Amino acid sequence: MATTTIEIGDREENSPRDVDGTLDDTAHQISHDPWYQVGFVLTTGVNSAYVLGYAGSIMVHLGWIAGTTGLLLAAAISLYANALLARLHEVGGKRHIRYRDLAGYIYGRRMYALTWALQYINLFMINTGFIILAGQALKAIYILYRNDGLLKLPYCIAISGFVCALFAFGIPHLSALRIWLGFSTFFSLIYIFTAFVLSTRDGINAAPRDYSIPGSHISKIFNTIGALASLVFAYNTGMLPEIQIFASPTYEYLDTKYGRGKGDAFSLHNLSFRIVVRGGYLTVNTLVAALLPFLGDFMSLTGALSTFPLTFVLANHMYLKVKKSKLSTLQKTWHWLNVVAFGCLSVAAAVAAVRLIVVDSKTYHVFADL
Repeated sequence: MATTTIEIGDREENSPRDVDGTLDDTAHQISHDPWYQVGFVLTTGVNSAYVLGYAGSIMVHLGWIAGTTGLLLAAAISLYANALLARLHEVGGKRHIRYRDLAGYIYGRRMYALTWALQYINLFMINTGFIILAGQALKAIYILYRNDGLLKLPYCIAISGFVCALFAFGIPHLSALRIWLGFSTFFSLIYIFTAFVLSTRDGINAAPRDYSIPGSHISKIFNTIGALASLVFAYNTGMLPEIQIFASPTYEYLDTKYGRGKGDAFSLHNLSFRIVVRGGYLTVNTLVAALLPFLGDFMSLTGALSTFPLTFVLANHMYLKVKKSKLSTLQKTWHWLNVVAFGCLSVAAAVAAVRLIVVDSKTYHVFADL
């Protein structure tokens, strides 16, 4: 595949041309970042604020042995699934920079639309959940110093959404993250080190505790299924070609379709576009986060209906469809087994998530101060 240097706005980019000579149509920078920056994006994307919730959503319901083993197995399975997607990055002599483009090329226009819809829902829910976690962390810090009840969770969520908006305005695309990737990695390492030290100290000094899995027999079954879904969610978003940190594919779509303008990324036109469009998107994110602070239940349902199909079912089936002439009978059987197994797990996880929503809806209310 030939590579050529072109100009988009005021910057030069190395962008691949398709076999027919046309250029990948995107307003964002592609084929320019070094491998280590891509690695930082992937690493910080997985080691995000969601790790704060895995103790409660995974370890409590699976226990130490099953939970730890599950995390290791989920990492291996995720590596395998993403390796399949990486092998499909270039199909039919064309480089596909978006997951939905790849699905559309293989299956047709309807699958393109379905994949994009699932991606969008997944991204929206992930981004909303991220704002909820940030708000909860902010409130926890406030309580450490002043437990007067003045700063409620909805206010903390609003502050978190505003900070996210500032980053969305100031960072036009993933390649512009640069130094912020370093900060993110640094703070992630601080969190991991601090959590390890404090957990070790508490484990040594604390009295013996009961680590048995809580709940009734039926609750344990549904909670275990939900925890398995969380294990898979921990390492995947089903959008490897975009190499996203959460909302970036949505921004890329909006910037390419509606806001592509010439000039500097911080020109009045481009900056005002990001403020209006991305600001509006994050306003909706923040409103939903404050309205439904128990959104984790809905995220479990979203993961079951989108993350599982996109990351595992679709990845294995696309690989079968593209590579079928080169695969042995044993390899084909293996991929079909993955399609069926993860399809069934997706249905089971969806049922468990619906049950969790019904149970928790009796306890929580909108704009709750949890």
